[in-house]
Amino acid sequence: MTASPHILVVDDHREIRELVSRVLTREGFRVSAAGDGQAMRRLLADGRIDLVLLDLMLPGEDGLSLCRFLRAETDLPIIMITAKGEEVDRVIGLEMGADDYLPKPFGSRELVARIRAVLRRAVPSRGAARPEGGSAGFRFGAWTLSVAARELLRADGVVVPLSTGEYDLLLALLERPNRVLSRDQLLDLTRGRSAAPFDRSIDTQVSRLRKKIEEDPSDPRIIKTVWGGGYILAAEVTET
Repeated sequence: MTASPHILVVDDHREIRELVSRVLTREGFRVSAAGDGQAMRRLLADGRIDLVLLDLMLPGEDGLSLCRFLRAETDLPIIMITAKGEEVDRVIGLEMGADDYLPKPFGSRELVARIRAVLRRAVPSRGAARPEGGSAGFRFGAWTLSVAARELLRADGVVVPLSTGEYDLLLALLERPNRVLSRDQLLDLTRGRSAAPFDRSIDTQVSRLRKKIEEDPSDPRIIKTVWGGGYILAAEVTET
């Protein structure tokens, strides 16, 4: 299944978030929505985002501050949306690193066209960037995951083979320790798509991982199930 682009809408007006979300969903995009900077950061950490629609006028941190943060920490495409249409606001937004600027009110066709145009110009690997010199791996319990070699090592140095799906899932959990991640979030992080009804592939991958890293897979201590919530990596994690 080909992944559709995942758009994050950041706007403090619930009606606008819902309207834009409906329009983009109808056009085949996956959509998440946030009302402020804190919610935006949480969604960025918990999912794979392809483009951010960012309102300029927000409570707390304004859109320009968040744009500066996004540009410093990621290479995500950014389209700023605002009720302000003056040239100075457009210039400031673009100077902060926004890829495009769309003043309110705007039509749904123009919004979709702008998004598609920015995505076409974007680097394919865009996303939440790992800092230069970032983690070479993670230690957790008696295990070490080498990111460079894509290998799972036991404490005695034995390499335990992982499938691509198992590696991607374990990495997603290790990058977000002690945080409950739903099946939808894990599918998004590992495969870049939303869950289909009755999709239990994440459960299968978790079961396989547990057989490899848990002392007792029937009573897991590392990857725990949160009933009605998803999964959580409960071990202490150290970056290497």
